Amino acid sequence: MSPQSERTEPGSLDAAADEWLIGKIRRGDSDAYEELVRRHRDRIYRIALRMIGNPHDADDIAQDVVLSLWTTLTGFSGNSRFTTWLYRVVVNRCINLIERRPEHEPLQNPDVPIAGADAEAEAKQAALAALAAIGALPPDQRAVVVLVDIEQMRYQEVASILNVTPATVRGRLHRARRHLLYSLRDWA
Repeated sequence: MSPQSERTEPGSLDAAADEWLIGKIRRGDSDAYEELVRRHRDRIYRIALRMIGNPHDADDIAQDVVLSLWTTLTGFSGNSRFTTWLYRVVVNRCINLIERRPEHEPLQNPDVPIAGADAEAEAKQAALAALAAIGALPPDQRAVVVLVDIEQMRYQEVASILNVTPATVRGRLHRARRHLLYSLRDWA
């Protein structure tokens, strides 16, 4: 066997571990459920926070997804990776919350560690402007910016999460970036 054939695709071990845990959860193993939650809770929260912008709402969404995971796993057919299905659930809940709001709320709470009071104040203002610009994006564009630019996911993975084509992801990302450039032109 050649060394190349022994290599595993990045993330395949994580996907295999998820599948194994899901099998145990479906047989009623609560320890497996706790492990699956532990493996994904931080990213669920990060995606929700970056989509919603409000730490309290993001925490509510993350808790809701985690609590409902036990029963919603019946909706996971295994046709895609578990993470694709899970992040689709998170993004859809965020979009539902965004669309229920009468107006967009500005994203908040940028953590910008910079030395010097003037530099820190300017960096925080720039971060707030960027968060406001992201928060003003339509939900479909905001989702691709969060998943591609912030979470560093591949177009194909984002396309699977959003149930669109990779070309649609590229188009939305292009429009979002163009909007962000225009919105943040004073900060350049």
